[in-house]
Amino acid sequence: MTEKQPMRLRRSQLAVPGSSEKMLTKAAQSAADHVFCDLEDAVAPSAKPAARHTIVEALNSLDWGKKVRCVRINDVSTEWCHEDIITVVEGAHANLDTIMLPKPMSPSDVRFVDLLLSQLEAKLKIKKRIGIEILIEEVQALACVEDIAKASPRIESIIFGMGDYSASQQIDVREIGGESGYPGDIFHYPRFRIAMAARAAGVDPVDGPFGNFKDDEGYRRECKRGLALGFVGKWAIHPAQIDAALDVYSPRPQDVARAREMAEAYAKATAEGIGSVNVGGVMVDAASIRLLSNTIRRADLIGM
Repeated sequence: MTEKQPMRLRRSQLAVPGSSEKMLTKAAQSAADHVFCDLEDAVAPSAKPAARHTIVEALNSLDWGKKVRCVRINDVSTEWCHEDIITVVEGAHANLDTIMLPKPMSPSDVRFVDLLLSQLEAKLKIKKRIGIEILIEEVQALACVEDIAKASPRIESIIFGMGDYSASQQIDVREIGGESGYPGDIFHYPRFRIAMAARAAGVDPVDGPFGNFKDDEGYRRECKRGLALGFVGKWAIHPAQIDAALDVYSPRPQDVARAREMAEAYAKATAEGIGSVNVGGVMVDAASIRLLSNTIRRADLIGM
């Protein structure tokens, strides 16, 4: 498959338990760019079969606006994975954008999901391609993240799940994303490696959860760390975190206006055979246009 990846906003990815009709309704009404209806950690084993149908009903009956509609399934090593995919896709494929796969250990785990989706799309004669979002949560996955990131053309984003990663690495943290006593950002290396692997594969890197949803300052700090490394957004484990992620991961209006001004001046200069141009004391050339284009693309996607 050589389809071009769809452009989707992922500044704020809101997690919502798939077993709660009330929370699903609130999630659909929220300001988040992306909502993932969870069948994994947020749902008890005995409640998973019923939660699949609750999610299908929510996807089909609620007004999700322009949100990315995603379902986090259980990982491929569990008894629930294949039925999660089959039930959700057969029941709500018209209103489903992506499947989120937790804990892939190798590219073959991703290919399993890809193959099952392909079979379902053929059976149901689905015209649109359902995307895959990958959660990197284990040290084994981080060790081969570059291969995982390129395992399927369906992959749209790579997400850092620092909670399970901390357990896998045996990192001693009091709370996910909180202070650890480590001199610097204890998650800098996995964040950087995931962001680089995602960008090399042409997909979105997304930062994972921050445990204390009452700590707005701490959450904003972590958002800024992710933004500095090239991430496009961050999880929200509670609606209280949505606005901060939207704010940090949106370019400032003045920066957008300046980028467009410079890009316009450069386009005019190149049309005249000039390779660089001075705009308000700043030299703009081909290299700087690449940076400015990132800001412009983000702004266009947001609608700024």
